[in-house]
Amino acid sequence: MDFLVTFLTFLFQILSLLILARVLISWIDPMGNMRATQILHELTEPILAPIRSILPNIGMIDLSPLVAMLLLQLVGTFIINALR
Repeated sequence: MDFLVTFLTFLFQILSLLILARVLISWIDPMGNMRATQILHELTEPILAPIRSILPNIGMIDLSPLVAMLLLQLVGTFIINALR
């Protein structure tokens, strides 16, 4: 059981870090031309797209990464506490 808890903790942390990396790299490569940007987009878009479709449009500010990171933390904590 400890392995599963450790794996899930690691998975949720990696997903959060990938979303943070996507936000940071979007400041450097806003057009998405770099391969790293494309890879981050492919890895995080399945998480961000559903959230983005629900959130209201706030001009040029995309709050979906913030909401996704908060949800990942909440869901991760809930699942891990349920397993212990």
